[in-house]
Amino acid sequence: MEAFLVEGGARLEGTLRVDGAKNAVLPILAAAILTEDAVTLEDVPRITDAMHMAEILTILGCRVEQQGKSMMVRSGGLHGWEMPDRLSKQIRSSIFLLGPILARFRKATVTYPGGCEIGLRPIDLHLRGLRSLGVKVSESGGMIYCDGAHMRSGDVYFDYPSVGATENVMMAAALLDGVTAIHNAAREPEIVDLQNFINAMGGDVRGAGSQMIEIRGVKQLRGVRYTPMADRIVAGTLLAAAAITGGEVELTNAPAGDMVAVLSKLREMGCCIHEEPERLHIRAPERLGAFAQLQTQPHPGFPTDMQVQMMALLSVAQGTGVILENVFENRFTHAGDLNRMGARILCSGRTAVVQGVEQLYGARVTARDLRGGAALVLAGLRAQGLTQVDQAHLVDRGYDHLETQLAFLGAKIRRIDI
Repeated sequence: MEAFLVEGGARLEGTLRVDGAKNAVLPILAAAILTEDAVTLEDVPRITDAMHMAEILTILGCRVEQQGKSMMVRSGGLHGWEMPDRLSKQIRSSIFLLGPILARFRKATVTYPGGCEIGLRPIDLHLRGLRSLGVKVSESGGMIYCDGAHMRSGDVYFDYPSVGATENVMMAAALLDGVTAIHNAAREPEIVDLQNFINAMGGDVRGAGSQMIEIRGVKQLRGVRYTPMADRIVAGTLLAAAAITGGEVELTNAPAGDMVAVLSKLREMGCCIHEEPERLHIRAPERLGAFAQLQTQPHPGFPTDMQVQMMALLSVAQGTGVILENVFENRFTHAGDLNRMGARILCSGRTAVVQGVEQLYGARVTARDLRGGAALVLAGLRAQGLTQVDQAHLVDRGYDHLETQLAFLGAKIRRIDI
């Protein structure tokens, strides 16, 4: 086991480039099996979720090669439609393979996916969407069996705009005859990126970023070299790190246009932010001011993946703020750890009331999920003394050596064995 050891008090300064987005790379890796040609992805972050996805593809018969941050997938040898149980339980994004495997083989067998314990996150929307395309789904012994022998294009309606379900249907329909329309589709930027990737392979997907997406099936897709979008959550976390330390940081390759909600809250807390198309500059005050209220919502609302980081900021801000978590029911699990460090946070259901304090204090705390672990690291940057954040491997699921990035900006942080 490894942990992050953080000595608080350093003001972050400098310039850093933002990596490719975890939530874009994973579905794009899944979509790479829609063609037998070679697909090369650039700027793939060295995160464990991407490594696990590559391992799953290898077990299914793909040839995966990686040099630095470039990853090539050749799926001509793809022979399996049963996803490995062990790896699928480690990475929730394994469910993204359901749609493209059905597109290739017209059948698929998967186990219930794993990932962070931040809520139930049922996959019924994925299965309902595939049923709308004529897939027969049965469940037995913790396994899901999909028969796509009679798959067809058609209309798919989601009761809730699920990102993963929207992406799965997009991939499943890419090679079907006719037109598939997804109604009440999720609008996240990563869905636009998946559309751009499929179209770069010769597909015909339109409307991503809106509430209705049309997929016109094509006979086959071709190989491509593609660079996924930059990670808006990593960018937001780095901006939050600058903000909580009263720092001044510039980010390049930053998806500013996809971060309106986050930038708005940081400005509300007193940060001065200058935006360019792929560049962000933040200058934070010595002490942040509290925002009145934050509510997580599907895009373009405030992203749930940035909620816990903002809670860490609010814990040292002047004033009191309220956070309403409307997406996942278990996303306040780190409030107790922040309180151990001196924060004043009261949680009830999906509501958290945070009264800012002048000083946090170092403590030994535990990451319980990816984003919450990053939030505890942010708190440690501001705390007096040493903070040890255990279970660093959870943070590694979505951040490419977070300690290295923060240290480059002047943070006193290192990884240790425990």
